[in-house]
Amino acid sequence: KSLDQEQREYVLDAMFEKKVQNGDRVIELGDSGDYFYVVDSGKLDCYILIGGEEKKVATYDNTGAFGELALMYGTPRAATIVATEECILWALDRTTFRQLVLVTTMKKREMYEKFLNDIPMLQELESYERMNLSDALVTTKYKSGDAIIKQGEEAEAFFIIEKGTCVVKVKDTFSSQHTNEEVEVSQLNSGEYFGELALLQQKPRAASVYALTDVDCAVLDIKAFERLLGPCLDIMSRNVANYEKQLTDLFGEVSLEDLRR
Repeated sequence: KSLDQEQREYVLDAMFEKKVQNGDRVIELGDSGDYFYVVDSGKLDCYILIGGEEKKVATYDNTGAFGELALMYGTPRAATIVATEECILWALDRTTFRQLVLVTTMKKREMYEKFLNDIPMLQELESYERMNLSDALVTTKYKSGDAIIKQGEEAEAFFIIEKGTCVVKVKDTFSSQHTNEEVEVSQLNSGEYFGELALLQQKPRAASVYALTDVDCAVLDIKAFERLLGPCLDIMSRNVANYEKQLTDLFGEVSLEDLRR
């Protein structure tokens, strides 16, 4: 995901097709790592050593990728992968993998760490926690006018604005006009974030956010949000009062819960 289009094309050109048959052991526990594999079609089982015995822990069913850990860290294979039917895989050699994928990952980490260091909320994180956060973030681009999140939808991610301006809107169901049209609540700029309240409260989105200009967002999925931003949750929770004050200024006495009805 962190590769740009040119780098993706380079990787695709460097990969080669590998056909395997039912019962073939694609990688073997303890071997040195030579290739990274992407599953095009077919099923494969993954075995690791537990209590001195190989036990199946996962299945790749026409999707997925494996073999990167041994290439990244120069360690022996940590698992055995066995085809359970005829499969088509795409393989990338160790040299290309390390030169391109690892270098790109490090550049991404450096870029995000500089950016994250300037966000006050994230000062609560230790340096290694910001590094882990950098690895989990994925840049997503939006065109002006795009809906990034919509009021009433289930929450799946948290967003930090890298570049551009977003506008926060809610439906007017509380004023004397009751137009049900969207009303602007606020605007957000680079370094600001949104989408956290629905994740914190495990409830649908209370507002919509649109790209006012072309926008780049660093996106964190819900599982990584819960795992990596624990030290910041108290700070985020304090923002509930700020959001409700903005709504009260617009509509009178209104709570976030009212917007989810």
